[in-house]
Amino acid sequence: MADDEKKGPSKKELKKLAKKAEKEAAKAATKGGGGGAAAANTNKNGSCNGALAVAVAAAAAKANQVYRLANVPADGTTNACTLKSCMASVIYGTPLLPGGAADDLPFVHGPALLYGDVSSACPAVAFGGNGIVKALALANNAGEGKNNVTPMVDDWMEYERSELRPALSSGNAKKIEAAMSKLAEALEEHGGTSVLAGSEPLSAADLVITLTFLHQGNTSVALPSSVQSYVDTTKNSPAYAQAKKLAATLLPPAPFDPSDPSLLRASSAIFADAISSAFPSAVSLGIEIKAFKCKDIRHGDYQCNVAMPLFKKLKDSGALPPGINTPQQVAQSIIDSVGEDNPLLEDLKVNGPGFVMSRVKASYLEGGVNDIVKNGAPTKPKCDATSTSSSGPSNVVVDFSSPNIAKEMHVGHLRSTIIGEAVCRILEYTGSKVHRVNHVGDWGTQFGMLIQYLKEEYPDFHGNVPNITDLTSFYKNAKSRFDERPEFKKVSQLNVVKLQAGDEECREIWQVLCDVSRKEFEKVYNRLDITVEECGESFYNDKIAPVIDEFIERNMCSVEDGGAKCVFVPKFKVPLMLQKSDGGYGYDSTDMAAIKYRLDVLKASQIVYITDFTQADHFEMVFAAARKIGWVDDESGHRLDHIGFGTVQGEDGKRFKTRSGDTVRLVDLLDEAVSRMEASLNERAAEGKANITPDEVHATASAMGYGAVKYFDLRRNPTSSYKFSYDAMLDTKGNTAIYLLYAHARLESIVSKGKADHDVDVDVLIKDGKAKIVLAHKSERNLGLHLQFFADCIEETLKDLFPYHICDFLYALSIAASEFATQCKVLGSPEMESRLLLCRATAITMRRCFDLLGIRHVMRI
Repeated sequence: MADDEKKGPSKKELKKLAKKAEKEAAKAATKGGGGGAAAANTNKNGSCNGALAVAVAAAAAKANQVYRLANVPADGTTNACTLKSCMASVIYGTPLLPGGAADDLPFVHGPALLYGDVSSACPAVAFGGNGIVKALALANNAGEGKNNVTPMVDDWMEYERSELRPALSSGNAKKIEAAMSKLAEALEEHGGTSVLAGSEPLSAADLVITLTFLHQGNTSVALPSSVQSYVDTTKNSPAYAQAKKLAATLLPPAPFDPSDPSLLRASSAIFADAISSAFPSAVSLGIEIKAFKCKDIRHGDYQCNVAMPLFKKLKDSGALPPGINTPQQVAQSIIDSVGEDNPLLEDLKVNGPGFVMSRVKASYLEGGVNDIVKNGAPTKPKCDATSTSSSGPSNVVVDFSSPNIAKEMHVGHLRSTIIGEAVCRILEYTGSKVHRVNHVGDWGTQFGMLIQYLKEEYPDFHGNVPNITDLTSFYKNAKSRFDERPEFKKVSQLNVVKLQAGDEECREIWQVLCDVSRKEFEKVYNRLDITVEECGESFYNDKIAPVIDEFIERNMCSVEDGGAKCVFVPKFKVPLMLQKSDGGYGYDSTDMAAIKYRLDVLKASQIVYITDFTQADHFEMVFAAARKIGWVDDESGHRLDHIGFGTVQGEDGKRFKTRSGDTVRLVDLLDEAVSRMEASLNERAAEGKANITPDEVHATASAMGYGAVKYFDLRRNPTSSYKFSYDAMLDTKGNTAIYLLYAHARLESIVSKGKADHDVDVDVLIKDGKAKIVLAHKSERNLGLHLQFFADCIEETLKDLFPYHICDFLYALSIAASEFATQCKVLGSPEMESRLLLCRATAITMRRCFDLLGIRHVMRI
């Protein structure tokens, strides 16, 4: 009897239920709406027989069976049919689980809705987005006595299928206008949030119509304001956000791809294939099948943690296979299914309550490390910007460094500058087109006093450009005179008005100040190998007024008491002030104009701001305002990031300053690191420990000193603060740039000795196609494994753009290389050629990491 219950309704029972449902469903049971039933009861155009859907829904609800979505395409999180199905699941409270592939429906090329319990075959209920929406809505009818699919709902679903969708796809202006007109008229008649009278937003009809606009329509079509607002209702709804998350859980596991350098995806694919083979119903239980990198490498390289949750779900559903009584037995079945003949994993074992531990085969790793020496570079990840976009590389703006004109760059600019450079290099490496923007502070009320001070101190500036070598003193003296002399203050304030009005003399002096400042900035940028394009606050001055007008036209700008023009955004009580009560502009004004320009003119798909953490709220409000007015469309792939970094502190844990309390000039701070490194190298040379000539000492010290400062910052999460310490950053031991540069030089030294002392030239081996690395020793395999982590490391970095991921990878790689060089004899060994090539592969990968971090490598020390 129990077995009969698990099989679900028979065809004969379905026919009986259908007849009964036809009487109850009336007109709603006879129309299509873009989907179809998988049973024989379909009409000529393949639309769903509503009675059958009602019948199945009622039977499924009664039998407490589950619904599954099969044939979900790889683009399921953006696919209209998939998202319609997922949103209906969310709205109508009908759980939807993965359904794998519906092999018995060869005529169905998109998602199909299946029903049944975990141990039975799952016949199809409906296919096509609208058909699935209708079936899930009717399932809710059956469970709660509602009527979610009325004749009017059905009519509007048919409108979406036969009028709106074809019109948008055709691009025909007349057809689009006719379809829009009908929709706009209904929205106006029914309050703007639904096409149905008296309906709450997001009925089944509203769902399919708005999702067609969002994911299946012609995105270049300008929507009437009422239709745009209607679509935004869905786009901004919690149900839509939940639907996208649900869609991600229904995606089919990615198959094993030997050309993909990601070990994480490769091991996940092997486990997914094994689990679906050993436990076919696992895909329908909603369990994420994913491998994880082992935290403790002593236990394994990758592990699978599915056995415990899988056992529980199989047990709860009464679907445990014979002989399976514990999670450990599930884990062992997974291991047996993986088998020894798989291309990737070996040494699989059950650990603890059911963790499956594994090692990556040396033979697989050999392919990756040999590719490094063959190509002269580590293999890039497959998720780079050029491989995921059909329209070409992604366009990214990185806003970093941003010092103020007429002020020295100080230690406070260090983090934005070096983090920004690293972020740009990482994005460029992965295929993005990057705009490196230096948003300098070159506009504002302070320029009134600076202009006046320069006029008074350098009256002949027209023919004799002033030699301002100390910008800090220049600014302080101007500020002091501004505070102490009322007449100077008054004239300075008038200068601000004249400058903004385009006064020729004021603009000339302003330009002199900008030119002098740029020369000082370049001293820092040249030392740190920074490439940045200046586009300061002044550039956006004439672009602010149109932005304010746009917010006013969209009724999104409020005029407060006193005349200030403000924009309020969710979660913040204080607004963005687009224009002050006196008519002036501030940071809010400039940043809104800047983000508009970067999105509209530069066509940026991603914008990254790198500032100190205290500006986090400001940028969150700017991002929210940009989304509110519609400049930013997350559905179109826009991404906005703010990397807020912590403070550089002195030994006392307070903000880093000189003993007199002044901020530290960045040039002086950097040069001190080089000076100390140069002294250390000269000392080593005197002891006969250096492998460089006296002429090479300064260049080597510069690379190592500047690199040490950079790495000391980059190796930590940017959100944290840290104490600046020359002793710590120049240490030859531990996680420092100095240790890493020495480790790299040691590897190249071994390679050089192989050529000089043993006549083994790795460059010749590579050129002649005779390079072959064999990973026989455990430390060789371990080094090969760490080299293969590179692609996953880059992918992890792209998620949050924190360079410390690369620092962690580089340090772990250097430790693995040190262990290899200690445990395996390289020079003069039978394996010398292979091991020299392994040294070269490691050095190549280290150099790539140094480059991504903006650190110059050295071949000899």
